[in-house]
Amino acid sequence: MLELKKSENNLENELFKSVYEKTPDYVKKLNLMDFSYDGEFTFVLKKEYLSPYDPEKNPQGLGLEEWFANYAKEAKVSTAGIRGPQNILQPQDTRFPINLVGIVLATLAKALVANEKYPNKRIVKVAGCEVRYNSQLFLDAIARIQASQGIETLVPSGRKSIPIWLASFLAFKLDLLGGEYITSSHGISVKNATKDLNSQGSQYLPEESMEFVNKIQQIFNEVNEKGFYEIKISAKDNPLINENFMNSIEDGIDLYVEYLKSGVAQSSNIDLIKSYNSKVVVECVGGSAYRTLSRVLKKLNIEKFFDWFDIEEDPFFHSIGKYDVTPKGEHAFYDYSVDATVVAKRQDGTKFFPVIETLNYDKRLKNYPVGTVVLITDPDHDRLTVAQIEPSDRVDCLNEIGVDYVNLDNGRVLSVFTANQAFLMLMDFQSRQLSNKHPRFMIKTTASALSWDEWAKSKGIKVVNVPVGFKEIANIMKKVELKIKNSALKNVIIEDVLGNSIDLGTNPRLLFAGEESGGMIMGTEELIKSKHGRLAIAMREKSATEAIIVASALSAYLNDTLLSEYLKNVFEENNIIGRYDTRVDIAYYNESEPDIDKLKADKIIGEAKRTKNDMFYLSMAIALKENIMTLDNVKEVLSDTFKDLNFNNLKSVKFVGDGTYFEFEDKFIEIRPSGTDAKTKAYGGGLNKDNIEKYASILGNYSGERTPLHKSFISEIFYQNCKERAMEYYLAFVNKDANNEPFDIPDYEF
Repeated sequence: MLELKKSENNLENELFKSVYEKTPDYVKKLNLMDFSYDGEFTFVLKKEYLSPYDPEKNPQGLGLEEWFANYAKEAKVSTAGIRGPQNILQPQDTRFPINLVGIVLATLAKALVANEKYPNKRIVKVAGCEVRYNSQLFLDAIARIQASQGIETLVPSGRKSIPIWLASFLAFKLDLLGGEYITSSHGISVKNATKDLNSQGSQYLPEESMEFVNKIQQIFNEVNEKGFYEIKISAKDNPLINENFMNSIEDGIDLYVEYLKSGVAQSSNIDLIKSYNSKVVVECVGGSAYRTLSRVLKKLNIEKFFDWFDIEEDPFFHSIGKYDVTPKGEHAFYDYSVDATVVAKRQDGTKFFPVIETLNYDKRLKNYPVGTVVLITDPDHDRLTVAQIEPSDRVDCLNEIGVDYVNLDNGRVLSVFTANQAFLMLMDFQSRQLSNKHPRFMIKTTASALSWDEWAKSKGIKVVNVPVGFKEIANIMKKVELKIKNSALKNVIIEDVLGNSIDLGTNPRLLFAGEESGGMIMGTEELIKSKHGRLAIAMREKSATEAIIVASALSAYLNDTLLSEYLKNVFEENNIIGRYDTRVDIAYYNESEPDIDKLKADKIIGEAKRTKNDMFYLSMAIALKENIMTLDNVKEVLSDTFKDLNFNNLKSVKFVGDGTYFEFEDKFIEIRPSGTDAKTKAYGGGLNKDNIEKYASILGNYSGERTPLHKSFISEIFYQNCKERAMEYYLAFVNKDANNEPFDIPDYEF
């Protein structure tokens, strides 16, 4: 019987208490699989488990068919793994999207697909996790399921944490079939997810996910036919669960440092850091970044130039982002996530940084001098937020260039740079270190800063725009690599999601790839080579370690000059108009709601609102693309719907793979439905901050109600089919010039 978990943290106890009270007795009694047992055992998937629980008619019901329907739906559109909330006290609770039974089924299905594709081969994958609730349990389950299917799994000694980028790096560098990583990035504490990595180290594209989703359906079909399905779980010490190799290579740290030295950790940057007369503060939200990052910095011989906050691993993330009151003022546990750039509004309408407020920097940074740089990373250590202590007399300048800040003490503020602002500085600084041996290009998501495109144009660097999601960035990398491989002396031409054909030049190299949500990676001078000869222009997952090294080198280079001054200079030197950016997140329900039935109901209602908002704009973008509407027609509909907004200088409206992109003469606005939740995200960039915030907020919060004018241009049939048409356009973009070279399993030397 499930017992109420206790913590020394009162807020965490409130979370535990609410979860416990909302968990029904039949769920508390569940004991389907006991992974505390170290030996082999078999889990029998019964037909009764597929149907909903009914105390009289089906007391063994787990509702797995309902779970699977939602899981399959998300697999088709997911941008960052298949994720969702879990019962943090009872991981076998199948009412939640993420649960132990689901993890077991998905892992088994992936293993069966792999064995069918590569019969009689030595299949090796890597598996890792960060610090979220139940992560080590899920990691153990994945490794033991794979071992039972004859698949070897490389795991850190003691199932300890590693970052997502290290798992991705090892999948590519060691030529593995792929990997599994358990994380929900900077999402709220009760969320979790599995990020499936392919042989490139990139997250699965939807078609890859659907292969194992279809296999789960086959398993369910067999259960319905035979009444049961046996799933074998190996012993914990099965030799196919390989901790020794990971231990021998220090989790791959040496290999990764070697890679860094070919890119961002060349002597030009490392020598700058060694000359720095100040300490850089690294905030390890959740704690798991410290275990790997500290070892990397030590091997680079620069560890003494850093101070550390929150290095203890904690699934509650040290209470960061957690409150006992909702944005509506209700007394309840509420989690703003651990995204340090999130801006919210208080009851009186004033804006604040809810995550940074809970970091208590007014006290913890008290003894650090003006100019101290604070680098905030997330639990899976792939995103970075850059901040710096500045004197409060700089506030007017910060407002002028659009940098938000929080008050500290004694006439000091903490400037908090968006990823759009921080990464602009990093790409500008890093570009100064590069040779002229190769033409340079960058890959960015459409939702990222307009200033990045303007800066690149000023520097003669080509830009490829893609939908949101690092797997989309990785897809472009692979296309470029295939063209270089097949025609090294020909210019590489790539089509971006905006429909532009972009000539990257001969044998180009990646300067930067990133997205506004805080993830980035930089390329190397020479192509990166795997152990068995595969070549890449850059790694497939964003890395906060790369960002930290470049940000630290830039800070040392500036010495007594503030980052905000450098940003202003970048704007001015490159004649950048789109200096300001914004992101408005519209959440249609409380993700922290402990009552799963209410959570599901609220999410369904929220998803309908999200979709309605999306389809209002999407239908016009598709109609414009197919010449059913003209741009003037679209302007007419928008002007009629939004009386307070002016659309006279609207230049184009485009579907960009996962959202609708409005290009104005002085700004862009993108409205994008979340691929994983009941949220709408509204992005903007332009020359006036108040203006883009106004447009993003109004367009993002619109109900999506079709107006009579909208209906006069777009028929109901066209409207209902616009999502399907959009998917066809998206897949055409993904598949054009796709690098579908088959992966050959090598003869491993370990």
